[in-house]
Amino acid sequence: MTVPVLLDCDPGHDDAFAILLAAGSPDCDLRAITTVGGNGTLEAVTDNALRVCTLAGIRDVPIAAGAAGPLRGELRTAADVHGDSGLDGPPLPEPEVELDPRPAVELMADLLRGADEPLTLVPTGPLTNVALLLQSAPDVRERIREIVWMGGSRGRGNRTPYAEFNAWVDPEAAEIVVGSGVPFTLVGLHLTHQALATREVVERVRGAGGALGDVAADWLGFFSAAYRAIWGFDAPLHDPCALAIALDSSIATFEEAFVAVETQGRWTRGATAVDPYGRFGMPPNARVPLELDVERFWSMLVAAIATVGAAA
Repeated sequence: MTVPVLLDCDPGHDDAFAILLAAGSPDCDLRAITTVGGNGTLEAVTDNALRVCTLAGIRDVPIAAGAAGPLRGELRTAADVHGDSGLDGPPLPEPEVELDPRPAVELMADLLRGADEPLTLVPTGPLTNVALLLQSAPDVRERIREIVWMGGSRGRGNRTPYAEFNAWVDPEAAEIVVGSGVPFTLVGLHLTHQALATREVVERVRGAGGALGDVAADWLGFFSAAYRAIWGFDAPLHDPCALAIALDSSIATFEEAFVAVETQGRWTRGATAVDPYGRFGMPPNARVPLELDVERFWSMLVAAIATVGAAA
């Protein structure tokens, strides 16, 4: 049984892999791709989404641009990790797909209202679009099966010592979404750092999908080089972890916990406070995956790349 998915992303190397997984997995019914300012400017990440979809042969999925920046303040991007384009590395084809004329939030609301079953939202960037959706169209909340977000952390961060990048860019949006009452899964750094793009993984990807496999492997080469320069280890492929969990939750183990988002702290703004032991005295509002079946994850992703590469 396939999972109907709305993918909200900010490509981004790992977002690009989430798109490939969505396109190539037999378990994913991809209903739309929306973009949000994050890893790069909205213009850059939207162009990247169009180019990745062109590369992957995605022609029948609507793509819409969303929020250019966070609910408060100015957008701060991740050029130090993803390059100035947000997806530096091998050249990509000119877009052969067009943007849907609707803003992302309008497209998401229309699809949720018109669907014959609840849809799963998989945001892999800042939660700005999702927060705006919940605020502007409260009637669609019951049409969302769950929100599976790549963001936050059960412990340390990667943009600041305690804040993961997607949460740090727009903590106010994250606070709205986490507190919305919609079923919510936090796929944080503590989980995604188990999916490291080692040199062995890069070669598995390169051998998976012909020309597409080469491009994907070169993305990983760029991404891991940036990670090794900044943090001293191979890049974790964050965003596909969230989609993989949305498609097959048995790929991970979970705890239920109360999660709060820090919006005020001088040193901790954007931190996600995960409270599995109930020290805040609050009921759980999130499902938090703890351990990833790493081999199943890579097998799922490599198989999807092979499927897309054979069809593109």
